[in-house]
Amino acid sequence: MDDIATPAGDPGNLLRGLFAAAVARADPMRVVPAHLPPRPKGRVVVVGAGKASARMAEAVEATWGPVEGLVITRHGHARPTRGIEVVEAAHPVPDAAGAAAAARMLALVAGCGGDDLVLALISGGASALLVAPAPGLTLDDKRRVNAALLDSGAPIDRMNVVRKHLSRVKGGQLAAAAFPARMLALMISDVAGDDPAMIGSGPTVGDASTPADALAVLDRWRVAVPDPVTAALQGRSGVVPPGDPRLSRVENRVIAAPAQSLEAAAGAARAARCEVRILGDRLEGEARDIARDHAALAMRERAARRPGDPALLLLSGGELTVTRRPGAAGIGGPNAEYALALAVALEGAPGIHALACDSDGIDGAAEVAGAVIGPDTLARAARAGRDPGAALDGNDSHGFFAAVGGQVVTGPTLTNVNDFRAILILPPDL
Repeated sequence: MDDIATPAGDPGNLLRGLFAAAVARADPMRVVPAHLPPRPKGRVVVVGAGKASARMAEAVEATWGPVEGLVITRHGHARPTRGIEVVEAAHPVPDAAGAAAAARMLALVAGCGGDDLVLALISGGASALLVAPAPGLTLDDKRRVNAALLDSGAPIDRMNVVRKHLSRVKGGQLAAAAFPARMLALMISDVAGDDPAMIGSGPTVGDASTPADALAVLDRWRVAVPDPVTAALQGRSGVVPPGDPRLSRVENRVIAAPAQSLEAAAGAARAARCEVRILGDRLEGEARDIARDHAALAMRERAARRPGDPALLLLSGGELTVTRRPGAAGIGGPNAEYALALAVALEGAPGIHALACDSDGIDGAAEVAGAVIGPDTLARAARAGRDPGAALDGNDSHGFFAAVGGQVVTGPTLTNVNDFRAILILPPDL
């Protein structure tokens, strides 16, 4: 990448390389071993859930050798393990495979004693994969709530409040089931602020929220739910409050986070002779709104660049949301929608290139990480007969980039540290 900040460089390749550097920093094979204690002499049980959980289990066995256990990951994210069973289930809307595996996991940890160690491997995606409906609810009830939440535009932390109070495993309930065993939870964060209680809806972390808080979320984002869900939230929750004795033997440790991945990308960019500014690792909000703000910032910075200045890279992380428009039938995701809205707002401004991708390699409703744009994106759309404004209105960002070019396809990255956005601003002489 040493020639990227020169006229011979390829901005799109630089941006893709920076994304790869960010993902590599959060590879479980790199981050898990450093946080494992020496293998205990007694019984060890490994459990976990999330898009990175199988890779995390693989890293555990690479360090400790075969271990008994069970982890649940997304379809297509399994890894070879020798002792730990890997179950694939649906994400983002839960399925019967996830529910059956979660029930088995609860039974597995309930059989542990005070001399045993339970190692929990938690990463983004666990909220949907680790599904155990609260009493009185069916899997179909949970599926309908989850789908409605995903379409509502509610921030992930608010969605997780609802999920916890409709569950028998989230909000510290996995840890409570394992008590009196000692538990070490290793977490890869995909949430703003890296709050362990929000990562995968905190199955090993106590939570002070109430069912009334969950009802308030449903009301605030106008999420329609089945009657049994309302009834469940008007009753008693199984969520474990902080300070509960059943959490006294739990250690929760975040081992990879968005800020670390942004710093890895920043280091690679500086090596390519770019000036770097990190806008934050916890940006939230509607994808198209953040994109408009970033487009305005990028154009101001472009106007301030002078010949001979280094290229400027603006990096940001966090998790943006998309509120689906009524009747929208397109295929989209927050990263592709951000990229499309950014291209529309930039209107082909020269010297500005950008990439927006989900670090797990899956953006919203498509097996696509995200998209890369440049000054020619709208011109390519015109040649392809695609209307970017109509695609944005129809939440069809992935359909747009599939037609005009610019999709970033990585396949499962086997980690998950949230969204990655990079805007590269070239000086006038590049």
